[in-house]
Amino acid sequence: MDIGFLNLILGIIVGVIVLVILVAVHELGHGIVARRNGVVLEEFGIGFPPRAWSKKLKNGVLFSLNWLPLGGFVKLQGEHDAANKKGDYGAATFWQKTKILLAGVAVNWVIAAFLLTVLALVGLPKIIPNQFSVPADTHQTTEPIVVSSLVKDYPAAKAGLKSGDKIISVNGEKIDSTAEFIALTKANKGKTVTVDYTRAGKDETAKVALRDTDVAVFGSTLSQDQSIRATWSAPIVGIVTTGQFTWVTIQGLGQLLSNLVTGLVGQLSPNQSTRKDASTNLAAAGDSVAGPIGILGTIFPAASKAGPKEVLFLAAIISLTLAVMNALPIPSLDGGRWFVTALYKLRKKTLTKEREEKIQAIGFSSLMILIVIVTIGDVTKLFK
Repeated sequence: MDIGFLNLILGIIVGVIVLVILVAVHELGHGIVARRNGVVLEEFGIGFPPRAWSKKLKNGVLFSLNWLPLGGFVKLQGEHDAANKKGDYGAATFWQKTKILLAGVAVNWVIAAFLLTVLALVGLPKIIPNQFSVPADTHQTTEPIVVSSLVKDYPAAKAGLKSGDKIISVNGEKIDSTAEFIALTKANKGKTVTVDYTRAGKDETAKVALRDTDVAVFGSTLSQDQSIRATWSAPIVGIVTTGQFTWVTIQGLGQLLSNLVTGLVGQLSPNQSTRKDASTNLAAAGDSVAGPIGILGTIFPAASKAGPKEVLFLAAIISLTLAVMNALPIPSLDGGRWFVTALYKLRKKTLTKEREEKIQAIGFSSLMILIVIVTIGDVTKLFK
């Protein structure tokens, strides 16, 4: 059997396991905090129905394993805000509901901090320029930039570069980081540059005609093994780095939203140049997100092939992303449900079961549409 196919299957299996664990512990966080605040936890499930197996635990909770490996769920008694029987979620105080709703977010954030702490002990990838470290307890290593994958018929592939090539310089200027490489290629977009690289230990040179655009100028994904290793300061590094990555994730979501809105609005303009810029913004928005197919079919196989450290790092980033995303005030997400509850409390109005279901249905439908769009984008990228 082809080795590449085996790596793909292994990556998908690892990806499914990691995603199920991260979502399941998120849901378990909700369940544990709910029980501690007097809300009855009726069921904790791994995966989504149809049900494959279940067992009633001694504490009265139904534990189930389900056929669809898409994460997990908890079922609370009286989940609607209007429910008012003893043990109902709806009967809990606003502060108790706040703790229950944000417990999953907190669990995912803590998991990310724990994984980054472990990585700080063995080698934490450095991916942002000002990434935190304690100078007195830091050992940093930097490897050459490596071409990870190429886009067919794009500049790098046309010039003969291959996956695994190590880039040394561009136009005679030594390149020390991917950020420098990206900045230099963008500064020379539309021009032909000389790229010096090594392949299997042998020095090579290629003439690369860069695209005249802000997106995919070179036409490849790049990787660079820059890592920070610590000892006694590892927990500090893990926690502070998680905070830094949280802010970077929020900024990334803001940029994504900005590109999406300006791109969609720009498409309506009669000006051709404006529509061209709008198309670039939409392309940038599409390139910056990945759905289930992209994560399982591309990202996890690449991480699995690279090694355990890369898988742990990817798991930490996904866990952190789940925390940030679920905190957003979008109906059907934890933050959105809290926002709606807080809004009705401030207005001193009753959130009826019917109204809550309508709000959640709108939020869920919007998310499903977004997932479908992203999935179509993932499939398109795979066949480019």
